[in-house]
Amino acid sequence: SMSEPSGHRTKRLTNFPQTTSSTILPSHTPGLYIHVPFCSRVCPYCDFAVQTGGPEKQFAYVDSLVQEIRGWGAEVGEQGSVLGALARETDQSAPGWSCMEPFDSVYLGGGTPSSLTLDALETVFSALSGAFQLAADRTVTLEANPEDVTKANLAAWRDLGINRLSLGVQSFDDDALCLLGRRHTSKDAISAVRAALAIDFDVVSLDLIYSVPGQSADSWLSTLEQAVGLEPHHISCYELTVHEATPFFSARKHGQLVEVDEDTKADLFFVTHRFLAEAGYFAYEVSNFSREVASRSRHNQKYWDHSPYLGFGPSAHSFDGGSVRWWNERGLDDWADGLDEGRLPIADTELLTREQLILEEVALNLRTMAGLDFEGIERRFGVDLESLNIEVIKDLRKSGLVEADAAAKRLVPTLEGLAVADTLAASLEITSS
Repeated sequence: SMSEPSGHRTKRLTNFPQTTSSTILPSHTPGLYIHVPFCSRVCPYCDFAVQTGGPEKQFAYVDSLVQEIRGWGAEVGEQGSVLGALARETDQSAPGWSCMEPFDSVYLGGGTPSSLTLDALETVFSALSGAFQLAADRTVTLEANPEDVTKANLAAWRDLGINRLSLGVQSFDDDALCLLGRRHTSKDAISAVRAALAIDFDVVSLDLIYSVPGQSADSWLSTLEQAVGLEPHHISCYELTVHEATPFFSARKHGQLVEVDEDTKADLFFVTHRFLAEAGYFAYEVSNFSREVASRSRHNQKYWDHSPYLGFGPSAHSFDGGSVRWWNERGLDDWADGLDEGRLPIADTELLTREQLILEEVALNLRTMAGLDFEGIERRFGVDLESLNIEVIKDLRKSGLVEADAAAKRLVPTLEGLAVADTLAASLEITSS
């Protein structure tokens, strides 16, 4: 990286907080995440670490990825804390990893993982199974773009052990697809979904985006109708957010993009939830809907309940399930250079305080239909949120934002509450001081 003095990054990498026995230890099974940074074209709304890249770049990336996986895998399962082979060579201490259970979810996200060649995917999977203990009943998810879906690819992905497919459909409206910079048409999307459903994946999920500028409520409803008509197992609906440093952001600044107003966004949120529930797709989180409990995303749930997860690839985040979080270099070159120099390409790490962990857990819980689990929080952190917030909870119930389930010791958001989940979380006291 030219922008910082050499050696600066390496220095920041030296003293990692180890997971100590006094840290809250993971109570959940761990997951593996792989970030694939390539897209055939970068969408104007995207702020992920992605870029376009030909076969040569992909080949080099897979090489580095295998190195990173092996570096971590060298010691996971052999002792209480991980100091990957790479880390030992350079005398760096890596973040502690004390979760010894097999990984029961593998998630390839991006970017566009489906743009990797079958050889590349095979190399990645064999590195993973060589380095880590994977649970027999694991879910293995691949994010795919409709244009990469062919009968041959589908069959090959299935043979590699991929059992969940997440399709980046975004819309069944050609105008919206065009504005979003997608390369497929609604017709392509429909045939991709049908082809995927014809192969025996455990779950085929569709990603959709609403609040697209210029999109009417009717055109969004029509997209939802088509999605439901195809009968996938799972649907994710995300509100379009305009992030800084994206083409959409500068278009908005120059008046070339008029964002959907807040009232309309709220209306679309309610329309989405009500329509999908009537069609038999039940929300289990703000943006996620499934027909059956078994079709829910096991991997994403790890992020919501503070399970441990290990991330590989540029910009990937990891969490030890206790209180340590770390993340990789964001740029593909910085990440690969680190590995070439024989070190883990970690950009930074943070040790979360007890208060931060409680805050996060409250905020994440309130984005789910299961709601806030008072007993779980009391068990993990020794704080009785229910007693601390008697008055607040009364007010929230009065305003129709939550249902307090005294028997289950839970605070469950209503649909209105889910729409303002972040505000809900902020209204609760989490310390008695």
